[in-house]
Amino acid sequence: MNSSFLRSALALGALALIPATTAALAEAEASNYAALDEFMDVFQRVRSDYVEKVDDEKLIRGAISGMLSSLDPHSSFLDASDFANLRTQTEGSYGGLGLSVTMEDGAVKVIAPTADTPAFRAGIKAGDYITHLDGVLIYGGTLDEAVEKMRGAPNTSIDLTIVRPGRDKPIEVTITREIIDIKPVKWEVQNNIGVIQIISFSADTGADVRSAIRSIDKSLGHKPTGYVLDMRSNPGGLLDEAVAVSDVFLDHGEIVSQRGRHKGDIERYYAKAGDDTKGAPVIVLVDSGSASASEIVAGALQDQHRALIMGERSFGKGSVQTLLPMSQTTALRLTTARYYTPSGRSVQEGGIKPDVRVPQISDPDYKTRPKFRESDLRRHLINEIKTDDPALEEDAKDDPRFAMSAEELKAKGIEDFQLHYALQTIARLAKSPAQHTSNSTEALKKIAAK
Repeated sequence: MNSSFLRSALALGALALIPATTAALAEAEASNYAALDEFMDVFQRVRSDYVEKVDDEKLIRGAISGMLSSLDPHSSFLDASDFANLRTQTEGSYGGLGLSVTMEDGAVKVIAPTADTPAFRAGIKAGDYITHLDGVLIYGGTLDEAVEKMRGAPNTSIDLTIVRPGRDKPIEVTITREIIDIKPVKWEVQNNIGVIQIISFSADTGADVRSAIRSIDKSLGHKPTGYVLDMRSNPGGLLDEAVAVSDVFLDHGEIVSQRGRHKGDIERYYAKAGDDTKGAPVIVLVDSGSASASEIVAGALQDQHRALIMGERSFGKGSVQTLLPMSQTTALRLTTARYYTPSGRSVQEGGIKPDVRVPQISDPDYKTRPKFRESDLRRHLINEIKTDDPALEEDAKDDPRFAMSAEELKAKGIEDFQLHYALQTIARLAKSPAQHTSNSTEALKKIAAK
């Protein structure tokens, strides 16, 4: 690549962006030229003096990646491989372990395992650090390199070394890769209550939730007592599908708004008439792994007083990323807006605070394992709307409802305490005169707090 041509192209691009009509703009233009000169000086010095010859395209791609990573944790440049991987994930089928991961201080950190995947069945937990793959230290490498190595042909195995906060020794685990054919929605009926689990917000998730409700009704021959919408450890996905899922339970009102850089850049999404559940009681389960699209649904149903939010405070990702194609094989994933719940709340940093906090005491590590959220990410966006709530994570350690150990729960046949508690709450509502009130959500809240 001709360096003088590159310098001229960059300079022309800067000139096109800056109309020098005032002294201030002229000064800004001069500053930009100086920065571009500095960039080109570094570029030339690396090309000529680095210990090994470096491809020009590699240097420029690295500069682009560095520019985007300096903005926030979710903006990035997608090369041909990354673009193909993203498309595969949103379409819901790929080969690998079933992990959502991020990079923190050079280490690969688990955001959440996807339900019913090899990583989930192997016991990988949110907040775990992956230090070695097949015995090779991956600290200091890139996230893409680690993800590429974890993916592979079905029925092949990979050894992971896990460091879990609270554990004295690393955990060694061997996982066999599978085709991760993510079915975004699963359903079952327990004690006359419909349980709908949303694993991801990929294509057709909203339609699948509607189908699940019809299947639950058909299996019972009548409407259930209520529904549990389980979005725990759901990393999010498509905004349109979050709107579609919210619309399943709402028959009017705003679902979410997204607001861009300028005051007039506001887009609002509203529910259409018709509640597929006919107003039945709904409990939504969330935890620290519930992010993005999951939080849009939880925030909409909470603000509209349509559902009781139960579990633990969610992840706190309140930004919208837009995929901007740069060519047929590459794209820019850029944070272009923040989203807000119907009441005007931003979940950025703080997440969705549950109406009733229920810890997952059936998990023996829940007390010692730290929660990992958006606010822990470097360069995360700051929430401009302060909640003035100093107790986002209230302490439930002394609550007698949560005093049992994981071993005691297992002896009682309770593998999932949060789901058990949600089912119990709806069942108690059905036996209570409170079910005849006009607001089942308030009735659920009173029952769940007892």
